[in-house]
Formats: sequence, structure tokens, C-alpha cells
Amino acid sequence: MTMVEKILQLKCNCNQYPWGKQGSKSLAATLCEKTPGTDFKIDENTSYAEMWMGTYPELPSYILETGEDLQDVIDKHPDELLGKNIAKKFNHTKLPYLPKVLSIAKALPLQLHPNKALASELHQKNPDQFTDPNHKPEIALALGDFEAFCGFKPLKDIERLMQLPPLQAFLPEVKKPEFDDQQLKHIVKTMLMASEDAVRKTNDALLKIPKEQFGEYSYIPDLIPRLAEQYDKTDNGTLVALITMNYLQLKAGDSIYIPADGIHAYLSGDIIECMARSNNVLNTGFCPRADRDNVDMFVSCLTFTPHDAKEAMLPAQPFDGSKKGKTMLYAPPLSEFNMLATTMAEGDAETIRAVDGPSIMIVTEGEGTLKGDGKEHKLSAGYVFFIAPGVELEFTATKSLKAFTAYVE
Repeated sequence: MTMVEKILQLKCNCNQYPWGKQGSKSLAATLCEKTPGTDFKIDENTSYAEMWMGTYPELPSYILETGEDLQDVIDKHPDELLGKNIAKKFNHTKLPYLPKVLSIAKALPLQLHPNKALASELHQKNPDQFTDPNHKPEIALALGDFEAFCGFKPLKDIERLMQLPPLQAFLPEVKKPEFDDQQLKHIVKTMLMASEDAVRKTNDALLKIPKEQFGEYSYIPDLIPRLAEQYDKTDNGTLVALITMNYLQLKAGDSIYIPADGIHAYLSGDIIECMARSNNVLNTGFCPRADRDNVDMFVSCLTFTPHDAKEAMLPAQPFDGSKKGKTMLYAPPLSEFNMLATTMAEGDAETIRAVDGPSIMIVTEGEGTLKGDGKEHKLSAGYVFFIAPGVELEFTATKSLKAFTAYVE
């Protein structure tokens, strides 16, 4: 039996989507380029969207020292690197989560990630588009100012906005005594099916309404021109996002949880995102019409939680495995992962208990050292490590340091 290293430094890669930040404005790209020995080089004319860390085949991570695919190494040593408990829990030897750094310059497509039952069905029918049979609940953790549309506003607020004259055309013809999620579903579907002309006219008419008529949602007329500049006044996503969804303005350290089937569209900022191991998505707005998925399918699997802005938030709590109190825990209501955020000033030390499953850690700023499994590793912005189960981690910061660790137990 060959011995296997318990802490492996990784080389990761960055993908390019039009919504990403350009060149070195993209944190995803600058972190990616800082990995020692990487062949990734920033082109200032390219938009870089996401740095992926993990074993999803579309953009896998490699062991820095040997160039081996991380999944190949885990497959050779599943007991040591994944742990018997985790292999048994998920019934496979792949990492059950996928962490990313996202750098967002303009709205991502209006989307949801299908639940397990639908994902499995879609994967069987169309494996090229739906590349796995899994669901994809996720968290988004702000590294700085972050704007997002996420989940639905409270029903009473949507009902009130829908009384504005330009929006009444999207209401069901037969009014129920009580405005409920079925009526909201009808509104979302009608907005998504509306012609380009109808969307443009509605946006133009909304811009003519006095701001105070939008009540606490006075941001709506301010955001119409911004979204129109990014996509177009004819994009159906503008109506659904502005009228029915929560618009969140978050600060560094704030986090939101998106359940499977949860409607969302991130708008701007740099974030750490972590999700269950999946890459399935249904898009219906903020993208070219040709890229849009079936509206009927999208609407049929919508979930109506969260139903207000506060409900979308995932508050941080102190991590009980932190010896010096420098690490916070983000624990979404799912079994695939938790996320740790370690923040240290220059000269600080921190120790994190061994976890009973694999971890992936990225340093987003600062410098320091990491001791674990009898070895010492240099830490610096852009460094990414895979950590096997059962390893206690000792950190020292030589410059104020931030690190984020996804793990499963």
C-alpha cells in the first residue's frame, strides 16, 4: 500500500462566459493565475466568469505537483482521501460538492436548477445538455458588495405591484379571492411567454410611473435601464426579476441559500459559490432567446421558497471546531456540504479540528502557513488545497488572511 499525501495543492481553471468580469478585473481569473506553476494566463480582452475547484469533469482540478486529475487520485485511494463514511453516504467516490469563485459583471441568466427527480429524467432524455442526474442546491457567499435576484417577494407585495396599470395584463383572467402561489405561477409564465414588443412596452410604461407608486420597491425603475443596457428592454427576465423576485444587496460575509428549483439571477459582485455536485440548469431570461429552455418545464418545477428577502439569507454561525474563534460556519439545509470562512489578522493563529470527510480550501487574500499531517505548506491568495478526512489544520497568518473551506461529513 503506497502512502498518499493528505494535503494536496491543486491547480484549477477558469471558464469564460459573457457575464464574467473582464481580464484582471475578474477575481476568479486573478486567483486562478496566482496558482504557482499554472499555465493559465489572463487575456485582458476576455471575460472570466468562474474558477472551479473539484472533480466535476467539465473543469476538473489537478494535483499541482504531479499534474494528475484529482478524481483519478481519489479513485486510487478512496478510503484515505474520501473516507468510507462519505462513499457509503453518497454511494460513489466523487466529491459531493463543487466550490467556485464567481466574478459577475452583469446579470446571469434567470435560472433554476432542477430537483433530483426532474434532473434524473432530463439526464436520461438529453445527457448532452443535462450532464448528471443530480440536484443542485447552492450557497452564494459575498466576498464584497454583491447584488442578486433570489426567490420571490411576499405574495401581498407582488399582488400590490401587479395592480400597476402596465402589469395588469399579466394577471389571470379569472381572479381568485386570495392571491396565491398558483396565481404567481401564472404571472411568471405569462411574463416569460410575452412577446418582445409586450415586454418593451411594459418596461417603458413602468418608467413613466411616479417612483413612490412602487412603495418599498422604488429600485424597480432604477434597475430597468441598467438591465436593458445589459440585455435589452425586450428581455422577459427583466419583468420576472424586478416585479416578482427579491432584489438583495449584500456585503462581504453575507450569504444566501438557493434550494433546488429555486429561481435566481446573480447581478454583480465577486462570490464564493458552492453547490451539490451538478451542472444542470434551466435558463429562461437574461440570455438570447435561442438559449432559453422550455418555459412550461421551468414554471412547472418552480419552488416558492424563499418568499421574502430575509428567508433567502443563510446567516454565519461560530464554528465549534475552531480553537481560536477565527472561523465561521455556513451550514445550508442539505447533506452535501458546509462552508467555513477563516479570517485572520497579521500574526494570528487558528486551529481547525479534523473533519470526517474531504475538504477543499481556497485562500482569497493574504499570506501565511498551513500545518497538517506533519507537513507545512505556504498559503497565499489563489492557493487551493484538497484536504483528506481526519487532518487537523493549523494556520498562521503573516499578512491578514482569508480562506474558505468546503467540506462534507
